[in-house]
Amino acid sequence: MSQGYAIELYFDPALENQVLKAWNVLARRQISTQLIEIESRPHITLFSSPFIEPAKLENVIKAFASKQEPLALSFSSIGSLPHDNNVLFLSPTPSVSLLQFQSQLCEAVKREGVEIGEEYRTDSWVPYCAVAQEVPKTRMAEAFCVLRDLKLPVAGYAMDIGLVEFSPVRELFSFVLGHRD
Repeated sequence: MSQGYAIELYFDPALENQVLKAWNVLARRQISTQLIEIESRPHITLFSSPFIEPAKLENVIKAFASKQEPLALSFSSIGSLPHDNNVLFLSPTPSVSLLQFQSQLCEAVKREGVEIGEEYRTDSWVPYCAVAQEVPKTRMAEAFCVLRDLKLPVAGYAMDIGLVEFSPVRELFSFVLGHRD
């Protein structure tokens, strides 16, 4: 049974490998293996909802992706979210292009009658790339120290956008940004 769906922004191979390096270091130290276990892929979540009709959104996302170009990203800081599942993340340097990209995507989804939850609205969305979930509170400081050893900033491009079902993560479809049939 699906817990929900997410529209995710994926990176070029070099940037994806930098994020995977963080996942692997945290896994080797037995701090967090959650993202590996659920078969996730490094990404920024643009939108998520427990209720989506994937077939309804496929053409919307395809059309949206075809009008976009690869998006420059630079992960420049480390952060944590203040809720129970103890997420650690890399935070992209805020850019107008990233914020507009997410906002325009949500507008396109909204036009299909999909409600945009509070955390994905333009004035409250926090872009991030999770590197660990369910980090034990007693290991949070150690995890931050491990992540500080990454040579930030790490830069690259967002290249694809896809819809996944979770959990475990199963990609339903994805499209290359700027690809026109």
